Amino acid sequence: MDQHIAESIGRPDLVRLDDRLVCLRFETMKVVSALAAVRHLLDTGVVRRGDTLLDSSSGIYAYALALTCHRYGLRCHIVGSATVDHTLRTQLAVLGATLEQMEPCSDLELDQKRRVERIHEILAEHPEYHWMRQYHDEVHYLGYRAIADRIREATGTADGLTVVGGVGSGASTGALTRYLREDAADASDVELVGVQPYGSVTFGSEHVTDTEMIIAGIGSSILFGNVAHALYDTLHWVSFDAALAGSVDLLRRHAVFAGLSTGAAYLAARHERERSPHRTVLFIAPDTGHRYVDTVYARHREAAPIADLAPREVTDRSELALPWSRMRWNRAAV
Repeated sequence: MDQHIAESIGRPDLVRLDDRLVCLRFETMKVVSALAAVRHLLDTGVVRRGDTLLDSSSGIYAYALALTCHRYGLRCHIVGSATVDHTLRTQLAVLGATLEQMEPCSDLELDQKRRVERIHEILAEHPEYHWMRQYHDEVHYLGYRAIADRIREATGTADGLTVVGGVGSGASTGALTRYLREDAADASDVELVGVQPYGSVTFGSEHVTDTEMIIAGIGSSILFGNVAHALYDTLHWVSFDAALAGSVDLLRRHAVFAGLSTGAAYLAARHERERSPHRTVLFIAPDTGHRYVDTVYARHREAAPIADLAPREVTDRSELALPWSRMRWNRAAV
């Protein structure tokens, strides 16, 4: 029996959607990394009960850290982006977390820089606070070990496994792949496919603009230390419109109600399965679709049939173009 709701929320479902296509579905994925990270910090004496944990977030990590602080008797202080919605603000308030939300800003890079600047200001005022540094501290990899073990046991991937997921901070895809490769007879048996929005600097698409939006949580306008570029075999860049089509098809075809980054990962996963029909392809669904009801699902009639979508194959990032591009990354360091 779980001792706290955070433990239940962090436990994913493994759902076989089709032959060799598997969905790793979370209610809120970052609870996994937050719980394990904070347990480690408590066990090693870096923080103690009653301390304040501080970080920046566009939404999901804020909720995960607030739940974790509630679980372990810690205080939570979040510097949030303008994308933090009313529902999450209310949950954070009731959970006892402090939220400082940035003013709306059309420039994502400016928004992220302002949040980091505010973090430094808070630390100057309160040096006793612990900055979780979700984007840079590998302590956030720890929680994925048990999930990697479960994937290995459940999928029986003797013919190879391809993991597909939004890159974001790098923790989920990086940790799962690192642990899976450590225990594989041959590291080449586990391939990693990263999904990015256009405009993200993480893998060099900042020169291409998606007029709709940059998908929150899977891209960035600043460099993240937790992204281990050399783990990735292939990259997909997916526009808002293509991700919307993927999200709607995933709900319509498989009844999986998930966020926009999941729609992008689902598109990429289907394509990778078609290219390598002998491999099992697992894609990560990091959250539910509730935040996207108005921006994505209410527009379901606009969704293009996914059979009409295919990625543009490129060999250089200068060739990237909307709505969907694919490039072999070949585990390059940068």
